[in-house]
This record gives sequence, C-alpha cells and structure tokens, in this order.
Amino acid sequence: MASSKSEGSVAASKPQKAGLATHLLAGGTAGLAEALCCHPLDTIKVRMQLTNMRRAPPAPGAPAMPKSFLGVGKRIVQREGVLALYKGLGAVATGMVPKMAIRFSSFELYKSWLANAETGKVSTTGVFFAGLGAGITEAVAVVTPMDVVKIRLQAQRHSTVDPMDVPKYRNAMHAAYTIIKEEGAMTLYKGVALTALRQATNQAVNFTVYQEFKRIARQMQGVEELPSYQVLVLGGISGAMGPVSNAPIDTIKTRIQKATSVAGESGWKRFVTVTRDIAQKEGYKAFYRGLTPRVLRVAPGQAITFMVYEKVKSWIDLWNSRKQHAQLPNQKYA
Repeated sequence: MASSKSEGSVAASKPQKAGLATHLLAGGTAGLAEALCCHPLDTIKVRMQLTNMRRAPPAPGAPAMPKSFLGVGKRIVQREGVLALYKGLGAVATGMVPKMAIRFSSFELYKSWLANAETGKVSTTGVFFAGLGAGITEAVAVVTPMDVVKIRLQAQRHSTVDPMDVPKYRNAMHAAYTIIKEEGAMTLYKGVALTALRQATNQAVNFTVYQEFKRIARQMQGVEELPSYQVLVLGGISGAMGPVSNAPIDTIKTRIQKATSVAGESGWKRFVTVTRDIAQKEGYKAFYRGLTPRVLRVAPGQAITFMVYEKVKSWIDLWNSRKQHAQLPNQKYA
C-alpha cells in the first residue's frame, strides 16, 4: 500500500508535458509582441525591395531617392508621417497571432512525431525537419494572405496626416475585400510557393540553431531554464540566419505579391518574368535589396518572440503545476 501511494505521489508531482494549447497561447502572445515592436522595419524593407534603382533619374532640383534603410525610413516619415511606418500593421497583427500560434504548436507536433520512440528525444535532423514543416504550415495557413494584404498597404505612398490624400486601400480588411472583389480570392495566395519556401527555410534554420544553442547553454550552466536575456540573445542570433540564406526568394515574392494579377498568367511564368526583369534591369544585387532592414527586422523580432514565448510558456506551466498540486488533497480523500 505504501509503495502504491508513493508511486501515485511521484506520478502526480511529475510535471506534465506542455500541451498544444500551451504552445498556441504562448506563441500567439509572442507574435503580438513582435508585431508591435518591429513593424516599422518591415515597412522600410518592403519599400526598399519595391524601389527600382534604375528608374528614370529625378527631375532637376528634386531630391535623390535614398538608398540606405535609415534614409528610406526618414523619407517615409517626412513625406507621409510617422504612422506610415505602421502601414499594414492591422494585417500583420491580425495574422501574427495565429501565425506564431500555428508555428510553435505545429513545430512541437511535428517534433513529437519525429521523436525517438524509446527515449522521447529529437535529433538535430528531426528538429530541422520539424521547423521545415512548421514553416510550410504557417505559410499556407496564414502568412501568404497576410503578406499580400500587408505589401499592398505598405506599397501605397500616401500621407497619413493629410485627410484629403485617400489611398486605394484604407485598412487591412478593406484591402482584402478590394483584392478579392477586383482580382479574385486566389490573389491572396499569390506567391504561396515562394512564401512556403521562404518560411520553411527560415524556420528550419531558426529552430535548429535556437534549439542547439539553447541545449549547449543549458549544459554549460547546468540549469533547466535560461534567463530571459540569454533567450533574447539566442533568439536574435538564430533569427538572423534565415534572411541571409533566402533574401532573393523574399525579394521576388514581394514583387510578385505587390503586382496586380494578370489574367491567364501562370505562377511559374510570373516567377520567371519577375526574376528575369530584376536580373536584367536592376542587376543581381537587387535580389539582396532590403536585406539589412530585413535582418534588423527579423533578428530582434525572433529575439522578442522566443523570449516572450518561453516566459509565457513557463507561466502557464507554473499555473498548471499549482493547479495540479491543489487538486492532490481532494484526490487523497476521495
């Protein structure tokens, strides 16, 4: 009897593995925090990617188009107002919460499928493929429609302080409605293959580097949970890896999603046309245009995401643990 009670006590006190609901909530909260902090850098990145540096020179006396990300940001603020840096935030915030929720929950799900049946551990290769799957899942479910709406809003060069300067797309919902009405619902999935490729490579690298660095840091310090500042640093390092590896994909995707749909044009033909035009008219360096603000956008974004995710997840785990222990007396006397 004593042995039975002891085993029951140990089983009850053993922390339960976090469920998908925990990853959904923690991931969604992290996504909202990232969107609010980092959106201006994304707007600058998109404007740089949409700028054709070989266009006709400006009129005499007119200021030259800035090329640096600070210059582009300053020009946006001067001509369109500070709030212009947050164009498309509605689309991002609306999509970011489910995007991060889907990213972390699908990653954990795929990771559980790839875990060793006996030990429950996941190899580095398993983590890589789980990240790959998570990137494809979020691209199809949320990211592609969100990106199309966001890019259309960010591409509008109107003043946010002049009430007479009325843009074509007033907000995220209006943009989505207008796109569907004028170009069809499938327009929201323009560039889905490239988006899936970008997100897959991003998350495969992102999760693999983060998980490995986190494992090494925990082993070196002999701790179960890293301090928030260390998670912030590791998240920033892992987040910077993806943009460097797939910058051309992101630039081509942005150009495709910004353009209006052409009847009868296949996705492959559109991809070939955009890629050829960039290479011939602007040079191969144009494929890496916007890389600096993208790294500056993604790296701190991932740093914030991982830090908030880990913190919220630990709070949820602590709350669940206390709830579990609170139920023990009732179970004892039942």
